[in-house]
Amino acid sequence: MKILHTSDWHIGRTFHGHSTLDALRGVLDVLVAQVREEGVDLVIVAGDVFDSATPAAACYGLLSDTLAALADTGAQVVVTSGNHDSAARLGFQARLLRSGIHVLTDPAAVGTPITLHDAHGPVQVYGIPYLEPALLRHEWPGVRSQAGALAHAMDLVRADAATRRAQDGASRGIAIAHCFAAGVEPTPHLERDIQQGGLDVVPLSTFDGMDYVALGHIHGRQQLSEQVRYAGAPLHYSFGEGAKPRGSWLVDLDAEGFAGAAWLPLPVPRALQSLRGAFDDILHSPDHRGAEDAWVSVEYTDALPEPDALRRLQERFPHCASVVHTPPRSASDDARTYVQRVRAARSDADLVEAFLVHVRAGEGATEPEAELVHAVLEERVRAERDDAARAERPVRVSA
Repeated sequence: MKILHTSDWHIGRTFHGHSTLDALRGVLDVLVAQVREEGVDLVIVAGDVFDSATPAAACYGLLSDTLAALADTGAQVVVTSGNHDSAARLGFQARLLRSGIHVLTDPAAVGTPITLHDAHGPVQVYGIPYLEPALLRHEWPGVRSQAGALAHAMDLVRADAATRRAQDGASRGIAIAHCFAAGVEPTPHLERDIQQGGLDVVPLSTFDGMDYVALGHIHGRQQLSEQVRYAGAPLHYSFGEGAKPRGSWLVDLDAEGFAGAAWLPLPVPRALQSLRGAFDDILHSPDHRGAEDAWVSVEYTDALPEPDALRRLQERFPHCASVVHTPPRSASDDARTYVQRVRAARSDADLVEAFLVHVRAGEGATEPEAELVHAVLEERVRAERDDAARAERPVRVSA
């Protein structure tokens, strides 16, 4: 049996304010073509189908079109919900879907597989939707964490798999889950935490006993063991993952179970480039010609901020999406925050100095600037004194 493992489509996600719907549609069209060309028997989508619990109407259209196209290839499709999805919204139409498409969102059905067959016999596909511990404590007593919820779910899966193997002697098992598993490397600020009290990591041993485990939630391709893998997202959704390949796992099951996996790359609609250096160098250097058609993130290191930086960069890099000013740290910096410096100020001149140190990353006023600040403040004091003196003069009333 050939299985294509994908996940984390995040339909409806934006990239620095730009819609990704058209780009994702093009990538998923390629994925459908790969399913057809490779003769895939089963397509797994391991959670986070949508990016939001309340996706826009166009997002449902893309999902429906893609699922129908996958089913038209002759493959079975199994979809589970992730922590970004609304299980109720994703699963409400499950019974109305055409034959061959299975959307699994109900924790009560964990341990009840979708049964498929190949030349070697039955294959049991156990889809585990995202499990929210707070909502399962009454149904599953003792569950207090994501790791505990997955452990309980996998106990149900293994119990059912053992019963079926005892009956037919040749049943193979596939599990699908959406979680942090031990050994993964998340992309900072990208994957929404699945945690209860701190980082809640699911031990790799939780998934023992399965011929293959298709995981979702981490946006980069990762292999935790031969049989336990993340496929990652089909698009780049942050600059932090720009170097990570996009694609899916093509998994082969034979009569004995897992027989191997190969990576099927997906196209990148627009490359991601991160540029760092002096502002003028980034704006004019020929070394950056290759980034002119890419999504660009700029980190410029000048001592002072540049005016209208994004607009000026977009004149060269039309798809510049992010600009950050990170001036070099000065040796004169102290460990105080800006608020602490302001609170420690004893005069207006101290306040101005605290501000300049903050915006210049440790560099205060130069000597000419300090003289100018002193003169301006002295002029203000004199003006206030004159205003006060005029206010105290008696008003003469004419007879």
